[in-house]
Amino acid sequence: MPSRHRRQADTSGGAAGNERLTALTGAVLLALLAAEGFTILSLHRMLTLHFFLGMLLLGPVLLKIGSTGYRFFRYYSGSPPYIRRGPPAPLLRVLGPLVILTSVAVLGSGVALAFAGPGSGTWLLIHKASFVLWFGVMTLHVLYYAPQLPALLAARPSGQAARLLAGARTRWLLLAASLAGGLVVAVLTMHLAARWGLAPAGALHLRRGPG
Repeated sequence: MPSRHRRQADTSGGAAGNERLTALTGAVLLALLAAEGFTILSLHRMLTLHFFLGMLLLGPVLLKIGSTGYRFFRYYSGSPPYIRRGPPAPLLRVLGPLVILTSVAVLGSGVALAFAGPGSGTWLLIHKASFVLWFGVMTLHVLYYAPQLPALLAARPSGQAARLLAGARTRWLLLAASLAGGLVVAVLTMHLAARWGLAPAGALHLRRGPG
């Protein structure tokens, strides 16, 4: 009976599957964040795209927080497979919560700013300040993990193949659902960018940071 429970627990891919889901989501986020960063270079001309990508990011960001949070919970609750994979490096254990908090602050203030309109100086300041903090911690996070992405996304040893394949469909469905959810939000809120198109130029200089 215990062995049956272990086999059932592995149908999601286990700890290796969680690591693969986190890596897949991270790769998608890296591409979306690069595109979002590109729009900041000419915010006036690409304002609608900036809004659209910002809302689209909500889904994958929530999935990434969920997958890393699940690993955290399983590791500290004593799950043997997660313990065997070990904890993140000490610096990353500090950076992890900061990445989550600043990501929530940037996206949350961006959503609030979209609905509040260009007259909301407080939300604009929060958005700019949180972006500066987020950029700092995210740079360290990416510099550490980006070189590892190819290995994390590559095929696993044959001994783990069955477990990984068992959870592959679930991982792709979760990733697709996160993108679909973000896409729905982006489409439904894209019209909010129109008000910012009429705003003074100074109100759109997010790329310069606070002050």
